[in-house]
Amino acid sequence: MGKMSKKSQSPEGTIKHNTYTGKELTGYLVGLAGQNIIYNIISGGLQYYWQSIIFLPAMAISTIFFIARIWDAINDPMMGIIVDKTRTKEGQMRPYIRRAPWFIAAVMILFFVGIPSQMPDWMCIAWTTLLFVGLDVTYTAFDIPMGALAFAITPNGIERTKLYGVSSIVRSVSGVLPGLFVACAGWLPYFNTHTAKAYLTGGCVSAIGILVFTRFTFKNTTERTVHHEESPSVAECFSLLFSNRPLLMLFLANIFFLIVKVTNQVSFYFVADLMFTTKYNVFIDVITFPGFLIAGVGVPKLVEKLGTKSDPRKFFRACCIIAIVFHVLFYVTCRNGYLGKDAGEIVSLPIGILTVIFTGLTAIPLECKNLMQKEMEAETVDYVEWKTGTRVEGVMLSLMSFTGKIENSVSSAIGLAILRFTGYIVHTEGSMIQNAATNKALFFMTTLLPAIGYALMLIPMAFYNISGKSHHMMIEELKARHEKEALKKANANQ
Repeated sequence: MGKMSKKSQSPEGTIKHNTYTGKELTGYLVGLAGQNIIYNIISGGLQYYWQSIIFLPAMAISTIFFIARIWDAINDPMMGIIVDKTRTKEGQMRPYIRRAPWFIAAVMILFFVGIPSQMPDWMCIAWTTLLFVGLDVTYTAFDIPMGALAFAITPNGIERTKLYGVSSIVRSVSGVLPGLFVACAGWLPYFNTHTAKAYLTGGCVSAIGILVFTRFTFKNTTERTVHHEESPSVAECFSLLFSNRPLLMLFLANIFFLIVKVTNQVSFYFVADLMFTTKYNVFIDVITFPGFLIAGVGVPKLVEKLGTKSDPRKFFRACCIIAIVFHVLFYVTCRNGYLGKDAGEIVSLPIGILTVIFTGLTAIPLECKNLMQKEMEAETVDYVEWKTGTRVEGVMLSLMSFTGKIENSVSSAIGLAILRFTGYIVHTEGSMIQNAATNKALFFMTTLLPAIGYALMLIPMAFYNISGKSHHMMIEELKARHEKEALKKANANQ
């Protein structure tokens, strides 16, 4: 392992040590960038490719996504259990970080190689489904260990928060790269008439990227958490989920968070049909980046300044309350500007500016909450080890990963169901002017509905039973246990 970083003085006057080096931090972040490039192709690029490049029927696309979601319900916890049962000289997570990217890269390239023109429609659909499920399997085999590695690199909550903070910024920047690959390829004369080749180029670059970037993660990181030599059984892994009260509270908070995410799912409809001009789209997309930056830089600095007095639970609640205030102010300030204008009328410039401002303001508590939740997830792993003596990062993380996927699917379904219920007119069917009920629904889903979601999230947080002080106590007790076990093992070997 590389040279330990310098000692620093904690706010309460005690000496603390950073438990990962700059080289390790860089290695983890580089691998994370490679992972995020692949994720954004999976989540954002495939549906358009299927529909507009290889011309799969809309019903077939819906069926493929339905099958993939069912598989997700099984895939994530399966991989979590596999990780928790792994015991190798390379560690628990690092073996998968070393090998899984090769399979991801292979499937990614196969995706964009192209389907033979003579292949029957049913075979095209079957082949695409097989590749999509294969991509999900191989990505999960990397995603769960990569996420759990952040828990294992350091037991220090302050250092973990720093890691999550920089990771948040890396994710936001690397997330634009897949679209950038295709866009840049489109500037070249050849790709202007060969869009499928542009996607293949993007897929190949992403595949090479994850292979190269993740090598840095494997070579330059160290797992520091202590696990028993005997791995837990499958039944024990699942039973530990039910003994983890704080994880259950985070799970419930995530279920309510899907109400907040409805806003993202109807963002384009809000701009196109209520603002009645898509020119604001770019401003609304760009204005969210300061939220990532403020969270990624500000939250770790605040946590470090507070030291052991830092309390993620209180911070999470504060973010929810601030978000509620911003969304209510958005509603009160802009209500007349949106609901008082004539149908089909472009929103006034002052209201458009206020909309962009409130979009940026609401992104700040959202990203701060997301960042602090990562540390709270790590706390729940520490809690179970403190309570039972068994550490299971994989199963705990797979549950949160699964709820994240559920959030995206259900929030989209809620948004589209509300639009259908209010009589939304699809643009290809004629008029772009929506009725009053649809306009009210769009404004409600963008302003007050997220406030309701945040308010509901405060309920399970009232029962989250890990405070900053109690978590610090757990870490000290676990450290003492590990030292005692190591001494006992050393004496037995003499």
